[in-house]
Amino acid sequence: MPTHARTLRHTALAAGLLCLSLGTAWSRALPDVVIDDTNVYPESMSAARDGTIYIGSMKGIVFRAAPGSPKAEPWIKPTAENGLLSILGVLTDERSGTLWICSAPTPLRTPPAVGTSALMAFDLRTGVQKGVYPFPAPASVCNDITIARDGTAYASDTPNGRILRLRPGAKDLEVFAADERLKGIDGIVFSADETLYVNIVTRGLLMRIDRTADGGVGAMTTLTTSAPLAAPDGFRLVRKRTFLLAEGNGGRIDEVTIDGDHAAVKVLREGLISPPAVTLVGHTAYALEGKIGYLIDPKLKGRDPGVFSAHAVPLH
Repeated sequence: MPTHARTLRHTALAAGLLCLSLGTAWSRALPDVVIDDTNVYPESMSAARDGTIYIGSMKGIVFRAAPGSPKAEPWIKPTAENGLLSILGVLTDERSGTLWICSAPTPLRTPPAVGTSALMAFDLRTGVQKGVYPFPAPASVCNDITIARDGTAYASDTPNGRILRLRPGAKDLEVFAADERLKGIDGIVFSADETLYVNIVTRGLLMRIDRTADGGVGAMTTLTTSAPLAAPDGFRLVRKRTFLLAEGNGGRIDEVTIDGDHAAVKVLREGLISPPAVTLVGHTAYALEGKIGYLIDPKLKGRDPGVFSAHAVPLH
């Protein structure tokens, strides 16, 4: 057999075995993931195709759980060199081998995280920092990230109602959209056909942001939802125009299917403690409990929040 034929056969065999092993692993019930640390107050979560889970936290630490592991361990820690503050957004970008991170100042951490909010890029395999892109004035909060098909990163700025954009190869962020209607923006995600959707955490809204042919911002449309949303936060694509959504104040994670200007909301899990994020591993949704009330509610402040977990919710 010619060498190139043997190589193709071996490559195909390896790919088939990988798909088989992943399919077998995902056919089993996946475990809840406990974060191996205290006072974490996680804020964000993303998963790679192989099932590795990455969790950002108010402590400024990225925790990582190996595929199928019930434990997430510290991986990237804040240092004077990387300048990590609190982490409000993480997103895996396997095409570029990047873990994107929203680093933001916050008074809730002890000691408080002080500095300039920035979009940061770390190597997805090694955790080495690849780039730092500070948000332009005024004082901002980088909250969540999504990646377009061409590799452009889009990040939400919650207090200022802005969407910042980093084109491939660019050295600085640019403002893609800035609008009063976007104040309180949090989760941001592309559908499979590259339609951009965002949520407004402060007003319980879902919005569609159209893009013009030349890449600029077009019309902004508030969607009609089949049920009220309570502080929508983490937003992840499942397929086509179906998404996972975390409702922080509602204690829920949902499956949301968008058709035109309407969004059908199906509750997948209730009774969670202020879930800020959700992600997808195979046929399982992972819902992160943030327990942020222990930092801001006078009745809870100072009390032990207990363990922090991402709960596995099988999708049917």
